[in-house]
Amino acid sequence: MSETQPAKPAAPRRDHPRSQHGDTVNDPYAWLKDPADPQTRDYLNAENAFTESRTAHLAGLRKAIFGEIKDRTQETDLSVPVRDGGWWYYGRTEEGKQYPIQCRLKAAGDTPPEIEAGVEVPGEEVLVDGNALAEGHDFFSLGIYDVSPDGNLLAFGVNYSGDERFTLRFKDLRTGEVFADEIAGVFYGGAWSADGSVFFYSKVDGAWRPHQVWRHVLGETEDALVYQEDDERFRTGIGLTRSKGYLVVYSGSSTTTEYRYLDADAPTGDFTLFGNGREQGVEVVIDHQGDRFWVLHNKNAENFTLGWTPVEDTTRFHEVIPHDETVRLESVEAFADHAVVSLRRAGLPQVALLDPEGRLTEIAFDEPLYDVGLGQNPDYESRQLRIGYGSLVTPPSVYDYDIDTAELHLRKRTAVLGDFDPADYVQYREWATAADGTQVPISIVAKAGVEPDGTAPCLLYGYGSYEHSIDPYFSIARLSLLDRGVVFAIAHVRGGGEMGRQWYEQGKLLHKKHTFTDFVDSANHLVKAGWAAPDRIVARGGSAGGLLMGAIANIAPERFAGILADVPFVDALNTILDPTMPLTVGEWEEWGNPLESAEVYEYMKSYSPYENVTDVRYPSILAVTSLNDIRVGFHEPAKWIAKLRHESPESDVLLKTEMEAGHGGRSGRYDAWEEEAFNLAWVLDKLGAA
Repeated sequence: MSETQPAKPAAPRRDHPRSQHGDTVNDPYAWLKDPADPQTRDYLNAENAFTESRTAHLAGLRKAIFGEIKDRTQETDLSVPVRDGGWWYYGRTEEGKQYPIQCRLKAAGDTPPEIEAGVEVPGEEVLVDGNALAEGHDFFSLGIYDVSPDGNLLAFGVNYSGDERFTLRFKDLRTGEVFADEIAGVFYGGAWSADGSVFFYSKVDGAWRPHQVWRHVLGETEDALVYQEDDERFRTGIGLTRSKGYLVVYSGSSTTTEYRYLDADAPTGDFTLFGNGREQGVEVVIDHQGDRFWVLHNKNAENFTLGWTPVEDTTRFHEVIPHDETVRLESVEAFADHAVVSLRRAGLPQVALLDPEGRLTEIAFDEPLYDVGLGQNPDYESRQLRIGYGSLVTPPSVYDYDIDTAELHLRKRTAVLGDFDPADYVQYREWATAADGTQVPISIVAKAGVEPDGTAPCLLYGYGSYEHSIDPYFSIARLSLLDRGVVFAIAHVRGGGEMGRQWYEQGKLLHKKHTFTDFVDSANHLVKAGWAAPDRIVARGGSAGGLLMGAIANIAPERFAGILADVPFVDALNTILDPTMPLTVGEWEEWGNPLESAEVYEYMKSYSPYENVTDVRYPSILAVTSLNDIRVGFHEPAKWIAKLRHESPESDVLLKTEMEAGHGGRSGRYDAWEEEAFNLAWVLDKLGAA
């Protein structure tokens, strides 16, 4: 091989036996778990060089796609201002700059001010300039960003590695002074006391589990621990209710939640346990309104029921909306004289107003497929409800819903520059029949004129874990596929939440394989329905969706021309067997505990991608990961690719590792566009559409 054509990497194999429940397995690539091992870095660098050489022929296409994304994006832009107290808050971006700039403007009236992108705004105050904070760093992330209730102070957290531990700082917005107070190792989220004298934040333990809530009094050097969660299944955090009346400490696992609350005017007091405390398997969502807390819970109500409790006695629950097997109630948000419920019906999200009589009025939209949810609504007294909306063909849109007139006012639709016209694209809903007869929804978008005649290339996306729903969403980058004749589809497989709580339950623990077979059945349906040529389907998924990608590579390698696995959870069994790994213990309620249960061990071993690599011919695989990812360790795809290459040397498998990034990849928007252009060029190549 010449210097420009590096040899195919072959990771050294070192014996590493694993014994559990009488089963002994050798894991020859376990050593890749150690980022401090020089051979680990050597291997990752070798894989990066090999991947670059094998994709060098796509450099022109990558450049073209990056240009398309850039040319379609309004680079100098701003968000719709949000009213909070006496200020309008908004973010803006500037051409050539990687990160948003957070700003505010003194409020005058209830209608959002008309601010023109790129035009100097008299009276504008810059709160945080991400570009200034990121200067000199390859990675930057803003975690906490929280203005005090009186509008005078800002708490903000910065991270420069991608490991999701932030350094917390404080700024006086009246003077611009950044205080000397500095707290390291802080997690996302936090809350101010009502008077802005105290800030609460959470910290993580060695397993990256947020387990403590602390109280910081500005100017003091010693912070007070106000709550510690000792159950390793649970994560904790704190927030301030929209009413600004109560500080609420949340503690929850995958199946159980618990709250403690405190008058926000008395931040040095003791928190009170909400209701009867935690009850295994019971999840609760609360929000404060006047003399009551609105409460969603799933005790004897799989899809949740809604009611309220008096503030003075939170053990007394008054039901308002009973359980409905066809409607999944997801959240309740309280305002001064109304409440808003987010729910799911027939596979789509809905936003509904709750009237004093307990009736829900859903806000209607015209499209058959869409994604909708509450936007930022910090104003407790507001009669305008901010809503975010979009679909596979409609760019992200911001509406204000007038509660008094029931009218929707479009405040902004994300600009797509060039000749984009939503009418040039069409969206469809199909239903695949799974092996057990279950109907699995599939959302499809294509360029108008692409017919289901069995010839089109198709990118099929899936996730299917944690009850997380992948709703039909718009993507500027995706247009580069659609305009080249590619059909894009989302398989809403079990394990997600698209069809209610039972959809999730049927795709977790000892039912996890439904997630994988649903995806394969969806791919087969697309072929049968003519939306995909039999030999022109590429699959894509990330994180837990990357587990899905690894599983389908083993169970149906012949179905896919390629598999793009983003930060993939492909060494699931080894990770879930190791309670010292970040976040593992809390995952046992999602996957099961293979340390304690031989049945769970055998079941996970039967589907975990790394465990089941064989000598079959695999489809082309591109695995993308990040060195500082604490959610899915870089070693998982590294081990997977190493084993794939050893067991199936003729298969085309590639590994690309970002050496300065976390779970979400590179942080700057131009860097992210370059990364996505790389991925989409590879997809088009494998679809024969490059």
